[in-house]
Amino acid sequence: MNRSNPTHRHLNASTKDAAKRIAVSFALTLVFLVGEAIAGYIANSLALLTDAAHNLTDVLALGLSWYALRLTSLPPNHQKTYGYHRAGILVALINSTSLVLISIGIFYEAYQRLASPPAVRADLLIGVGILAFVVNLITAWLVQRGSDKDLNLRSAYVHLMGDVISTLGAVVAGGIILLTQWYWVDILISLLIGVLILWNAVRILRETLNILLESTPADIIVDDIVADIMGVGGVLGVHDLHIWSISKNLHMLSAHIVTDDLPLSAGSQIQSDVSHMIRRKYGIYHTTLQLECGECDPIMLHCDLNGLKRSP
Repeated sequence: MNRSNPTHRHLNASTKDAAKRIAVSFALTLVFLVGEAIAGYIANSLALLTDAAHNLTDVLALGLSWYALRLTSLPPNHQKTYGYHRAGILVALINSTSLVLISIGIFYEAYQRLASPPAVRADLLIGVGILAFVVNLITAWLVQRGSDKDLNLRSAYVHLMGDVISTLGAVVAGGIILLTQWYWVDILISLLIGVLILWNAVRILRETLNILLESTPADIIVDDIVADIMGVGGVLGVHDLHIWSISKNLHMLSAHIVTDDLPLSAGSQIQSDVSHMIRRKYGIYHTTLQLECGECDPIMLHCDLNGLKRSP
């Protein structure tokens, strides 16, 4: 039994709004990237060059995120019966993987410079760092809204917040170098930035892979939902239960519900009661419930799909 989410009618408007904000962030980041790369080369600053490299991936990440948002607004069709919601998950996977690669690159470059830290122009590092901090903070703010509910937006937001912290670190490094001539501080700051980026990337990557593997959403406890289904009048058992996500905010559920041998109208009422309860308590608006009057395997809550792979 399928029920449409009443918030679906607002998705197109919110998606268009997010796409506009990402487009503005894309333009600001692209313009600033060129200037920061030149400044980092002149200043011989690993922190600035690191941030410029991260900004380059931000441009790519924002472009991919914008394209994914455009795709998710398209309606489902015969080939894509769930629509294009997984496009955002694939972009989150690409973005989080690129963050991991960036971190590895930062660690490698820092290792190369540790033996003999090169001189760094602290004045240029501070000036460009302050400007970069302001630009990155604005772009991150533009993308932040909705990032807690959308992995695509969150992966782009983490990219941008990584830049905010990177540029703040560059300013701090420049100030210390200006006062002490400790050029190794530039390398240390870059390493700390790399660790932070890697930590956030791994978190997004783990959540993205869980969705692609159709794992049960982290905010849903299977035992609780089974107990609630069993508490609906007329339900004698539940098995072949599947709960998964199309995207971070779009959950699905299918199950076989065991009842007495009832008329169609009575069975439909039980089906409606279960769907309503799941929608109200768990926010799952897309449920597929199959009614049965006898269990195929009363101890098997989850169907083993390997058992279906039999030769005809």
